[in-house]
Formats: sequence, C-alpha cells, structure tokens
Amino acid sequence: MRGWKTLPVLLVLLFTASTSFAAGFRLPEAGAKAMGMGFAFTAQADDPSAIYYNPAGLTQLKGQNIMVGVTYVRENGGEFNGLTPVDNNVPLTSGGFTNQKSETQKSLNFYIPNAYYTRTTNSGNVAYGIGIFAPFGLGQEYNDKNTSIFRNQITKIDLQTVVVNPTIAFKINDILSVGVGIDWMYGKAELAKTPWNPALVPVALNGNVYNLDLEGDGDAWGYNFGILLKPTPNLRFGANYRSPFTLRIKDGDVEIRNINSTVPFVPPGVTAAAVFGGTSFDTKGSATLYLPATFALGAAYTMGKLTVEADADWTFWHSYSSLPIDIKDNKGSLLPDTNAPKNWKDVVALRLGAEYRVTDPLALRAGFVYDPSPAPADTMGPELPDADRFNYMVGAGYKVGPWTIDGAFQYVDKFDRTVNNQATAAGTGFNGTWTGDAWLVGLDVTYNF
Repeated sequence: MRGWKTLPVLLVLLFTASTSFAAGFRLPEAGAKAMGMGFAFTAQADDPSAIYYNPAGLTQLKGQNIMVGVTYVRENGGEFNGLTPVDNNVPLTSGGFTNQKSETQKSLNFYIPNAYYTRTTNSGNVAYGIGIFAPFGLGQEYNDKNTSIFRNQITKIDLQTVVVNPTIAFKINDILSVGVGIDWMYGKAELAKTPWNPALVPVALNGNVYNLDLEGDGDAWGYNFGILLKPTPNLRFGANYRSPFTLRIKDGDVEIRNINSTVPFVPPGVTAAAVFGGTSFDTKGSATLYLPATFALGAAYTMGKLTVEADADWTFWHSYSSLPIDIKDNKGSLLPDTNAPKNWKDVVALRLGAEYRVTDPLALRAGFVYDPSPAPADTMGPELPDADRFNYMVGAGYKVGPWTIDGAFQYVDKFDRTVNNQATAAGTGFNGTWTGDAWLVGLDVTYNF
C-alpha cells in the first residue's frame, strides 16, 4: 500500500503546481484530444482519457494502450484596480475613492500531468484500466508578502491534487456500454498571509503583525461512473458523473515568522512577540476542502470525415460553502481559527467541439467553451478573483503506426469583473475591478499494442 501511494505523491511534488482554468478551481485538462475539442468529449470518449471523461467509452478501444501527457499553463498575472481594507481609503462626495491602488498578481507557469493504461479483452465486452490526473487545483501569488494590498487576506495559495482512478467498463450490447471507477485523491495545500492591524502596529511599520504560512496534505476517496449509447453508427450519447471529495488537510505545519516585537498592545501593554514567546512560533493546523461533484451530458454526430459534439457540464459547487481552518495552539484574536463563508453556486458550462479527419492519420480539431463563475460577488476574495470566461481551443492528432500524437492550444479569456464587497472592520473583501487571461498547450502520446 505504501508503494502504491508513492506515485501520485511524486507526481504532485515534481510535476504540478496546479491553478484554476475552469471557472472555480476545476481542471478539466485531462487529455489533449478532448482539450482541442473544447472538452466536448463525453459522447466520444474514444481514447484512454475516457477514464476521466466517460469510462464507458473504454469499450471502444482495442488491445492495450498507454497514454502519457502534460499541459503547460501560462497564467498571466491578474490585474486589480481599486481598494482593499489595507488601503484605509475614504469615499469622495463626487464618487470614487482617494488613494485608489492597483496590484498585479505574479505571472506563473504550471504543468498538469495525465497518464493512462487501458486493456480491452478480445471479445470487446470488457475493458479496464487506470488513470492518473489532476482534477482540481488553485495557484495565486502576490508580489510581496509585506507590502501587497491583499496581504491581510492572502499572499499565496497553492492547492495541488492528483487522483488515481482504477476503472472497468462493460459492453452490454451494440448500443449500450457502462463504466465505473474508484477514485483516490492525494492533495497538498499551502496558504500564506500577513495579518495587518494598524491598531496594534502603526502603518509606518507597514501595520504587519507577522507572516503566516500553513502547509499540509491529505487524501480522500470518491467514485465515478459513465454511460455510452450508440443508437446508430453515427450518433452517440454520453453521460459521466464524478462524486464529491472531502479533502481533509490534517496536522499541517503552521509557521509564524517576523512577529512584531517593538510595539506594545494597549491593553494589555505587551508586544505580539511576548504573546507568542518570541519572534517565531510553530504549531499545527487543519483545513477541510469540500470539492464538488460533476456531471456531464454529451451528444456527438459523425458526418463523413466531420464529427461534432455538444456537452453540458455541471459542477456542483454548492459543496464549497465555507473554508474552515483550525489552529491547534491559537492565540485568540492574534491567531484565531477561521471559517470564511464562500457559498458558491452550482454552474453549467457549455462545450462545443469538432474534429475533421483530413486523412486517416491526420485530424484537425477546434472547440469553444462558455464557463460561468460559481463565486458570488459578496464572498469573492483575492485567493480566487473568479469571473465568467470564454475558452477557445484548436488541436490536431496524427497517427504513425501504433503511435498517436495529440496536441492542443487553449486561450482563456476571462471577463473583467467588478466587485464591491469590502468589509473594513473584518479586514476582508475589496472594491474594484479584476482583469486577466491565460493560455495553455497540451501534448499526449499514446502507444497501442
């Protein structure tokens, strides 16, 4: 069992620092062919990534297949213009605010891996395999943990997940196939911030009380199943469900550094360092992430060399109602437990894709996605300044003997979003506008034998 768990842990640590590229922090980048078609792949599901997109599709494969790939992500730092509780801005009677500020997140590079093995029996009635992919991830970082205008809420957040998914599929008859799998998730999370309180530490000293970093990992179990219908040779319908995960980060390391030692509290007339027993403090913490279930419906139709598909893809984000963080040795208001409300809503993404088989070896693809944000304005925070988005994709595939190479390019066009949810007394939220975009390149190599 220990050796079985080692592989996904290494994949997380060596290959991923995942970020949010569907609305919320879901990552559908589990296969380059699907990516090139806007992830409208639930009804086709005809390569090893069917383990993720619809396990019933495994019955369409022949022999044994090994597929490995990676998606490179370039996240261009989102830009913010407005106010935060750190600014201490004052409204103007003519409208607007004094001292309005801007900040740009760090531009970051990420790699999202996938790997699959499948085998179909000689009869074609049973297929099975195992997949490894990263279904959720979140990465944001601000440029300076001591001066960022968001430092009181977040200076860095990094959520990385990898799922190991053994799967089996059955061909009931020429029309119906079904598939089912078990999912084991390993997750690793980091959160950093710099509490800011000018009542305790003067603004001349940045108002910073200390630097905090929480890092830990955990695991969770889930399941998935899919259905594939082929009422005619050219028409296919697919459905795919993935269960929610409750990822518990237990006994994470909490490091408190640079605790202010020069300014006394009034009351009780002692410094923050005196409360913590020094300028550094270590303890343990835990967090619980309620990751959502997903459900997709798709229909695909083939007309000669052209295949088109349309999918509706639900993400049941209502599970993400809050983000509880518990500190083992908290220090009252200086280092409290927190339970930030999120109250995200369920959303459905609309996915369209097409493939044109130019020749038997060569296929060209294109896709489009409308992906609405689940984050309501009143609880949106700088850890994920989310917005509706349009995704544009192109891709190609080429076969050489037993080898297939698939590549795809995706551009993420996030809508500008203006939010006014600043709660100065609580030190949360912001009033302002966010902009941002990203682009991705995916590559998969498959060997059939």
